Amino acid sequence: MALNTIALELVPPNVDRGAAFAVDEAHKVLRLAAESGIEGRIRHVMIPGMIEEDDGRPIEMKPKLDVLDYWSIIRPELPGTSGLCTQVTSFLDESALGERLIRLRDADFEGIAFVGVPRTMADGEGAGVAPTDALSLYRDVVPNRGAILIPTRDGEQGRFGFKCGQGATYALTQLLYSDAIVGFLREFAATTDHRPDVLLSFGFVPKVETNVGLINWLIQDPGNPAVAAEQAFVKELAAAEPADKRKRLVELYKRVVDGVGDLGFPLSIHFEATYGVSRPAFDTFAEMLDHWAPDRP
Repeated sequence: MALNTIALELVPPNVDRGAAFAVDEAHKVLRLAAESGIEGRIRHVMIPGMIEEDDGRPIEMKPKLDVLDYWSIIRPELPGTSGLCTQVTSFLDESALGERLIRLRDADFEGIAFVGVPRTMADGEGAGVAPTDALSLYRDVVPNRGAILIPTRDGEQGRFGFKCGQGATYALTQLLYSDAIVGFLREFAATTDHRPDVLLSFGFVPKVETNVGLINWLIQDPGNPAVAAEQAFVKELAAAEPADKRKRLVELYKRVVDGVGDLGFPLSIHFEATYGVSRPAFDTFAEMLDHWAPDRP
């Protein structure tokens, strides 16, 4: 069954900030949702399992709350909301990963997207279970098994088709700062019978990105001109005035959802505020949902 949801990504906070910070963040989400007119419409919280990557990360990676611990703190504060998450598989053996997935499922995570090694490592370097293997191994444990979809990545048509064949029931796209996903899904629909649920990911770009560059780092793919164009767009958005920024992000949203809406993929929306939730981010997300939303098709 399709997720058919609006999901908001919340990153586990640093351990040193404590549970009170997590509770305050959940209350802030409720307040901003009400102020922006989308109260009660966020049906899932998407919590990424964080792993250390290379030293070039613009914001230092400090120890963070585990996904399960974070969810146990914020879940009581967000009534009517279920969980989605990403789970790194490549550093856990089959038994340990299976136990972890059972715990996540029993904690009301309705979808789990399997993630592999960080980009500083080659596929297969991790001693644990490869994400593509996890998709088939845990069919009976996790009903909604997700795969990451990066439409600008070289060879992604074949890679994503293989993941669907292995048992992926949904795709979680990388943050979309172009409409490349439209051409990707049109080609995919024309050449395969796979129709997984697709969570289209849209992210707000605040002015602080100009000085920090975290979004630029997250979407990087050196030597890829399509990604270079997206990075240029992010840079323009960061420097833009608030009204222009919102207009351009909403226009992108419209191009994407209008472009893929007739292809037969069940669509969900995933929102991310990379630097933390804010009123400008929620106002932008609300205007996007005014155009189209999975809960009001």
